[in-house]
Amino acid sequence: MRVALFATCYNDTVWPQTPQAVVTVLERLGCTVEFPLGQTCCGQMLTNTGYGREALPLVERFADVFEGYDAVVAPSGSCVGSVRHQHATVARRCGQHALAERATARARTVFELSEFLVDVLGVTDVGAAFPHRVTYHPTCHSLRMLGVGDRPLRLLRAVRGIDLVELPAAEECCGFGGTFAVKNAAVSVAMGADKARHVRETGAEVLVAGDNSCLAHIGGLLGRQRAGVRVMHLAEVLAATEEVAA
Repeated sequence: MRVALFATCYNDTVWPQTPQAVVTVLERLGCTVEFPLGQTCCGQMLTNTGYGREALPLVERFADVFEGYDAVVAPSGSCVGSVRHQHATVARRCGQHALAERATARARTVFELSEFLVDVLGVTDVGAAFPHRVTYHPTCHSLRMLGVGDRPLRLLRAVRGIDLVELPAAEECCGFGGTFAVKNAAVSVAMGADKARHVRETGAEVLVAGDNSCLAHIGGLLGRQRAGVRVMHLAEVLAATEEVAA
């Protein structure tokens, strides 16, 4: 299987350890992973705020860069959601019907990490070890747009040494929402404060999620509260082993 890593622009810029962890996990499972150097932003920031025509070059670039791969794997529910549910729609609304067809075909090959591991590779035990008390936040796009369900939890439950505790009100939004956090800062912070409070209630050492953007929001609030809880992407936990200190 020819697998491409879609790092996403914000991971590549701010959290490069996350896409690196994806490669570690996939190679451990026998995949050969390629990183197409021409990849850029998926255009979600534009499409989410109504700039569909301005997003067209990014939609076309994504279709070009990831052509020919059996699967494209990304550590981001929101970016995968954008590719799967927005690219073809944006192209069609702008009258670019040929591009819409290409975007539709490309979307069929794009997977969020937990989807790919569980549904495509058919594994839940990826050989990870992480001896820490962990709680998991299901991000909105992965939960509602992609419908990943309990796949991340199934992967976490198979991690050796983990103490996985349930997060109260887990399915409530953390309040980030991309540009929502900028345009509605007070509401965003209030929602994030609720989420941070629930995280503290678990007594967890580590908060895990599948999107670093949400982790940055919640982690920032936890840091201001000096809660002593660190945040980690799901991929980084799955990449951890007994031989590598986490």
